[in-house]
Amino acid sequence: MNGSILATSRLTLTPVAASDLQDLLALWSDETFTRHIMGRGLSEEEVWFRLLRDLGHWAAQGHGNWSIRLTEGGAYVGSVGVFDYRRALDPPFVHPELGWGVAPAFQGQGYAGEALRAALGWADARLAAEATVCMISPDNDPSIRLAQGVGYAPYAEADYKGSPVRLFRRPRGGGVGGG
Repeated sequence: MNGSILATSRLTLTPVAASDLQDLLALWSDETFTRHIMGRGLSEEEVWFRLLRDLGHWAAQGHGNWSIRLTEGGAYVGSVGVFDYRRALDPPFVHPELGWGVAPAFQGQGYAGEALRAALGWADARLAAEATVCMISPDNDPSIRLAQGVGYAPYAEADYKGSPVRLFRRPRGGGVGGG
């Protein structure tokens, strides 16, 4: 994971670690946070499995979710990641997927965009992918605006685990400075 710590003007992004468990529990059990992702808060068991998945993703793929923290004070803000979850989607993802989420207390302050631009810069520099993709709930307007602001464009609608999602694609190097 050498070279995988990212820094912005206000944030430090580190690969998810077992020590993040309490922060992840607080985030993923919050139904305000999860409403556009899965529609319910997660149990401690489910969060633990997500953490193990994320740790394994870094080990197997050399990338994954970063924990986003304020550089000043270290408060946990959320996560952003580059991953390959091999989702059961039609059309399937053929490029690395980007995902992000910021705790409600930190939303509306530009942290998600700052972290997302850092992750996209990392992906553009480190991965031999012509594009990245993401999926967003059609009623999550703030995430859709953020995705479009950094260069993502919608290309399909799909069903993921019984819920509608919009699929977005961003060409490598496309619009990192925006939004």
